[in-house]
Amino acid sequence: MMKRLTLILLAVCGSCFACRAQELVLTLEGCKELARENDPYVKNARLDALSARAQKGEALAEYFPTVQATVMGFHAMKPLVDIGPIDILGRSDAAWDISNAYNDFAYSNGLPTRYRALQYGYGAGVSVMQPLFAGGRIVSGNRLAELGVRAADLKSSLQARETDAEVERKFWQVVSLVEKMKVLDGAMQMVDSLEKDVESACSAGLVTESDRLQVKLKKSELKSTRLQLLGGIRLAKMDMFNEIGIAYSAVSSNAREGRPYIDAVLFDSGTGELCSPQSVHVSEEEMAESMEEARLLDLQVEAKKLEKRMVLGSALPQLAIGGAYGYGHYIGNGKLNGTVFAMLSVPLSDWGKTSRKLKRYENDVQKSENERAYLHSQLLLRARQMWIELETSWERMAVAREAEDIARDSYARQRSAYDAGLVTMSELLQSQTDLLTCENASAESRIAYRTALSSYMAFK
Repeated sequence: MMKRLTLILLAVCGSCFACRAQELVLTLEGCKELARENDPYVKNARLDALSARAQKGEALAEYFPTVQATVMGFHAMKPLVDIGPIDILGRSDAAWDISNAYNDFAYSNGLPTRYRALQYGYGAGVSVMQPLFAGGRIVSGNRLAELGVRAADLKSSLQARETDAEVERKFWQVVSLVEKMKVLDGAMQMVDSLEKDVESACSAGLVTESDRLQVKLKKSELKSTRLQLLGGIRLAKMDMFNEIGIAYSAVSSNAREGRPYIDAVLFDSGTGELCSPQSVHVSEEEMAESMEEARLLDLQVEAKKLEKRMVLGSALPQLAIGGAYGYGHYIGNGKLNGTVFAMLSVPLSDWGKTSRKLKRYENDVQKSENERAYLHSQLLLRARQMWIELETSWERMAVAREAEDIARDSYARQRSAYDAGLVTMSELLQSQTDLLTCENASAESRIAYRTALSSYMAFK
């Protein structure tokens, strides 16, 4: 697995990720693929699906005859059959006369006075049993097994979806912090440019020492913020790498092939305009019905009904036919023999117990239907909430962009006013702080909309 993962990390894999020079660039789809491959819960869900298919094969075997080979042997301390004339005729005068006459005849002719058999014996044979009717339990059992396969596939898909959602959340968390870092770097460039101008103006005696110190203090504040943000980015990356199962090094000197330095791993969030909510809208009912949870609820109700049928089948007659053939050596000489038989089993005393059991399962069916109705309304509510969140995120993003444009224009005006001596350094730096805040809010709003859009699109 590690060799395979190393090859994946170092190769160019289409849209998954690419390696440029010493940098490793991960995309959202690439992270999802790695998570599906390495996440233990996704693996276990796949194994559950395989187990369900194996169980379906077990249920299918109930349609076919049962073939059984048997070998047996025994040796008793005394013969299991030991009888004489008295044992057969009973204790009477006539029986004693016959017994005495036979004993005299046996003694004179060297015959045994008693019949002894079955002190030892052995045999081997093959039997075949074919059920013809089992109260419908075989059919219902196979339908239950088929439902189990469908449910396991849905659970596997649901687990993969939940893993994708977790990967997306952590992916956009990293991207959000990186976007803030870009905004902060832009602010530091502004302060650097302002510092050069203030230094020149201070040397020429055009501004006071206080203005120069305020710029240096602002620069120091931005450096401190950058260090904190860099630490946050590294921690968010570590969380992401643990989710998708790739190796990394937190120390640059320990980096090697297949184990890149954490700062050398970049996240590609893609480019292009974001689509509007209206372009991806689907009806809430359609979305709720398409969710794996809704289909699992339907399967649950159907499974309860089949379980009820199986309980009823246990109280119905059962019919089977069969045959056996083998060799036996128990009395006298051994010989081959075969038999055919039919068996009809009719339960007579279980109807009271079965009727109560059926009532209990009928209640279970009703409970599952009630649960389905309630949870369907919850899924519908969830679909509506996602749509409201998507629309709200879109509107907030538009407002944040407008505020960013206003703040940028305000800073440009304040800078011109400062150069003209109309505003103080404190006012200029405050304007720069406001611009930084608006740029961060705009970046966060874009990430929030991407996250909401991804969540919404996952159910389409």
